[in-house]
Amino acid sequence: MLNRSHVLNLVRAALAEDVGSGDATTLAVIPADLQTTAAMVTRKDCICAGLPLAEMLFEELDSGLAFEALVADGDACRAGQTLAVIRGSARAILTGERTALNFVQRLSGIATLTRRYVDALGSTCRTRILDTRKTTPGWRLLEKYAVRMGGGQNHRFPTRSRMSRPRPRPAPSISSSTI
Repeated sequence: MLNRSHVLNLVRAALAEDVGSGDATTLAVIPADLQTTAAMVTRKDCICAGLPLAEMLFEELDSGLAFEALVADGDACRAGQTLAVIRGSARAILTGERTALNFVQRLSGIATLTRRYVDALGSTCRTRILDTRKTTPGWRLLEKYAVRMGGGQNHRFPTRSRMSRPRPRPAPSISSSTI
C-alpha cells in the first residue's frame, strides 16, 4: 500500500532534519558497542498506523537493527500494548526513536480518528468516510494510508485529478395533491 521509494525519501528527509550528522547526547553518553532492546508501547487505545515507516527508519539508521512488529497497521490496540520491539545498537535506537515515534503517533492519530467516524456511522449506513486531498505537504500518501488503516476511503489524490461525475437521479415527481 505504501510506495517504498517515496517513504524512504520521507524517512531520509526526516532523519536529516531531526538528526542531521548525529545525536550529540547519544554519541557523548552511550558506548558505541552497547546493545539494547526497546519496545514501542501505546499509551492510549488506538488504531495502529506507521509501523512500516518506523521499520524503514531504523533500517536506514543501522541495517543491523532487528525490528519486530507485534501488531499490523490497521489493528485496534489497547493502552499499554506493545506495538513493536527493536533490538540492536543502543545508539541507533536512541537516535531514531523520536523520529519513528513521530511517524507512528501522527499516522495512528489519523487512523484512530477515522475509525471513530467509521464506527459512528455503523455497518448498515451507506455513507462512507472519505479523506481530503488537502493534506500536509509531502505527507499526502502517508495521511491517505492512515485513513485507509482506520477504515476510511481515499478520495482523489492530486488536485488535478478529475472529479467523478454525479450519477443522474430521476427528478422527484410533484403533483398538485402534494403541494
